[in-house]
Amino acid sequence: MGALFGTNGIRGLANVDLTPEFAAKVGVSVGTFFDGGEMVVGSDARCTSPMLLSAVISGLTSAGCKVYNAGMAPTPTIQYTVKKQGVDGGIVITASHNPPEYNGIKVLAGDGVEISREEEKVVEKIFFEETFRRVKWDQVKEPSILEGVIEDYLASVTKHIEVEAVRERKFKVVVDPANGVGSLTLPRFLHSLGCKVYVINAELDGRFPSRPPEPRPENLGELAKTVKALGADLGVALDGDADRAIFVDETGNIHWGDKTFALIAKFFLMKNPKSTIVTPISSSSIIKDVVDEYGGSLVFTKVGSVDVSHKMKELKAILGGEENGGVFYAPHIPVRDGTMTTGLILNIMAESGKKLSELLSDLPVYFIKKSNVKCPNELKGKVMERVSSEFEGLPKETVDGIKAFFPNGSAVLIRPSGTEPAIRIYAEAKSEDEVNDLVRKYAALLERVIREASAV
Repeated sequence: MGALFGTNGIRGLANVDLTPEFAAKVGVSVGTFFDGGEMVVGSDARCTSPMLLSAVISGLTSAGCKVYNAGMAPTPTIQYTVKKQGVDGGIVITASHNPPEYNGIKVLAGDGVEISREEEKVVEKIFFEETFRRVKWDQVKEPSILEGVIEDYLASVTKHIEVEAVRERKFKVVVDPANGVGSLTLPRFLHSLGCKVYVINAELDGRFPSRPPEPRPENLGELAKTVKALGADLGVALDGDADRAIFVDETGNIHWGDKTFALIAKFFLMKNPKSTIVTPISSSSIIKDVVDEYGGSLVFTKVGSVDVSHKMKELKAILGGEENGGVFYAPHIPVRDGTMTTGLILNIMAESGKKLSELLSDLPVYFIKKSNVKCPNELKGKVMERVSSEFEGLPKETVDGIKAFFPNGSAVLIRPSGTEPAIRIYAEAKSEDEVNDLVRKYAALLERVIREASAV
């Protein structure tokens, strides 16, 4: 039996891997898994999303599901809608930050969180064995359209914001939603908080003509220049489905998500000491430093937002985050959400009276570098066993690969890629020279070990 689900849902090239026939088969598999229950569906603004959404709806209704179509909306909006409607589950058509030729299918449980890894395997079994639930012709239910989805979602996010404190500051904010569905929510949210809002790359366009949909620093030069030119207080860049947010401070500096999550964690722990914070093993040590300093408890997960959400549910944790700009705030819903994240940052700026650059400059500084070493999939296990012996006697985490912490504060994570024949290296240190040395050292080690394993 093969695999459908990757780190974050089902992904592939639209109309190549993800054809209408494939999507309909996924739909009936999911409908069978939910035993013909009530389902909310929706999609991002990709060119192929309407095609795949229609196919998924066909599969769901074939299995006897009652389908409520939330239409085009950010992924966290649809996740919140599933929870609010009290239905059995949901499906989102999105490939998140992937290039425009890709698309994907996310399957949600009744609380709006993606189904667990174990439940993904059940759906895969139904899909590959074709043990479908099919209803008679007169039991196929007509799908319904859901109205007011975005308004309900924004009302929920706003409940967690110090609205008057933010209003008093009259923040100037530049938003870059990358021609994605974040255009439908974040500008409205900011206007409701009394912000002066400027939006670039706002037109919904599934080709993502303005910049790639992943909000990496190298893609955000236009946003940084606009923030400086307008004298704005901050800039916010979203990914294609608006569940991640990367911030630009008032000086035009772009900050990766580990720094802004560390800032949120710091202020959260100041008010909620001894709380548990959940983050993937790939997150920077800046998170560990902040959680340790402010008396929290840090729990590492495998890489993947599904793993963070489910660990938060298991531990009843309120806050989680990823280094890619995903922040999970359970009082709203324990999934990553770019609009909610922006609200949390504005809360901190309003409460502290400080500029974003000042707030971030108070945090520990790390230099981070990433690299890949090619490794055949069949050798990954043997190679990782050999690498493990290099870290004898060091504090380490092994929830996903091996992350070792050195006495001088530097760290290195070595983990097999889940999507390609490679082993990934994440290194961080207090100086640029040291982080470069770490990457060189462990890349050379991996290359040697892979050569030796290949020769056996």
